[in-house]
Amino acid sequence: MKNLLRNKKVKLSGLLTTLVSISVLLTIIILLISVHQSEREFMEETHLSLNYSKVKKISQTVDNLFVSMSMSLQEITNYIASHEGLTDDEIQEQLEIYRNSGRYFNSVAWVDQTGLVRNIAPSSVGLRGHRITTGVTKEILDNKTPALSDPYIAPTGRLILLISKPLYNSRGQYKGMIAGTIYLHEKNVLNEILGNDVIEENGSYYYVVGPEGNILFHPISKRIGENVKSNTVVEKIMQGKSGMEQVTNTNGIPMLAAYSYVPEIGWGVVQQTPVSFIDKVILSHHVKMILYMLAPFLIILMISILIARKLAAPFKNLAEIVNRVAEGKSVTIPDDQTHWNWEAEMLTKSARIAIKAVQENNERLMATATTDALTNIPNRSKLNTIMENLADINQVFSIVVIDIDRFKDVNDTYGHQKGDEVLKFLANMLKTASRKEDFYFRYGGEEFVLLLPQTKSKEAFLVAEKIRLKVEKTDSPVGSPITISLGIAEFPKNSGKLEELFSKADKALYESKLNGRNRTTIWNDKKSHSKNNKVE
Repeated sequence: MKNLLRNKKVKLSGLLTTLVSISVLLTIIILLISVHQSEREFMEETHLSLNYSKVKKISQTVDNLFVSMSMSLQEITNYIASHEGLTDDEIQEQLEIYRNSGRYFNSVAWVDQTGLVRNIAPSSVGLRGHRITTGVTKEILDNKTPALSDPYIAPTGRLILLISKPLYNSRGQYKGMIAGTIYLHEKNVLNEILGNDVIEENGSYYYVVGPEGNILFHPISKRIGENVKSNTVVEKIMQGKSGMEQVTNTNGIPMLAAYSYVPEIGWGVVQQTPVSFIDKVILSHHVKMILYMLAPFLIILMISILIARKLAAPFKNLAEIVNRVAEGKSVTIPDDQTHWNWEAEMLTKSARIAIKAVQENNERLMATATTDALTNIPNRSKLNTIMENLADINQVFSIVVIDIDRFKDVNDTYGHQKGDEVLKFLANMLKTASRKEDFYFRYGGEEFVLLLPQTKSKEAFLVAEKIRLKVEKTDSPVGSPITISLGIAEFPKNSGKLEELFSKADKALYESKLNGRNRTTIWNDKKSHSKNNKVE
């Protein structure tokens, strides 16, 4: 009978070990599914935000380019209009000089009011003396107004864009137009500026479309001129919208797309990343996670099969902890305690290794999600969390919204790389100049936020002024000091609603801008007022 009981006990231990092992493995699967979903959402949001940031910069570049091209074309038009005595050969010479020096256009021509191409540079185009009687060029000529055409086939057979300026003599008589053309299928100013490394390693790329949905720039040159207005994103651009979303492109490929409408010229810029890239990254992370957890759980399985006895209670506790991890809850890693049962002690140690690895991975993901990649300080998401925590306990605090004055001029003058260094510089100034109990964040673009717990707006003003003055007197990465404008609002004095509170601080910042910049403004519900030791 004793042997029978012993044999029955061994079989029960083996069964218990098998059940616990299956439970742990199923929990790991649930955990992987949970991590997969959260990581996918995080990466999609991150890439959409990055794409949108990039597409806004590209659209600004395109807008600046065409402003410069239009101004340049107007200059040569004004020159020819003011020198009526020039012969055709002299005008031809001026057009040649203008085209070679500016390099904006593949060709530049004077088409008179009758449609006769009087001059064209370079002369190798071969249209000098040709009369235009129909088509888009004729329509633009007859309109007698500045124009930026959609893509069309020119008399030379090329797919072109045409920018024109009307030419009037000193007596106000219409003498035709000065037209600059861009050859879309040949080397041009667009692909010189936009065509560097347009397809990234992760498959991301951008393209430019015109008002009617025709592709003006694309990394695959044969697609230039193709009409893609059926694309969901392009449809929204044609409606004057900007944004970001997951779409399926005209080739049936799922993409994370950001798009920006350029209102001055009616164009749109689209930046998109293949969803398949996200899937590859997530798969790689899962493989690494499985490899990290594989050895500890194999040890658990071997120990359970060989010598597991009376481990029901420890197994249950460990299963509950792993289940809480799978549900996304924070848990205390089991203590490295000594169990009365050797097998239970080994299982606990192995589980500690696995759970620690998972929680550390989750903490790294959370830190990435709440930290600004450029300045390495907390981002907007972290700001919202801390504000909500303080509001929940009804603690008084002030927020200071900070914006770099004329930051666009820094980017335009010194380039975006210097602009990034200036952002890092200001973040470091906030670290060193703020108090130990204060929090600082990058809100977005050139805007930063200070959160001052247990601080009323008047005290916050002193802290803000200390920072403002220090920034004003310290050389920045561009070789000279920058200035900042600041706006302050107090919780719950100015508002008990966090969105409204931030809006009021932002409005106070806007008042600082209106009043000359480089100053601090405290929001007042009756009348906002600014205080500044510097007179501009």
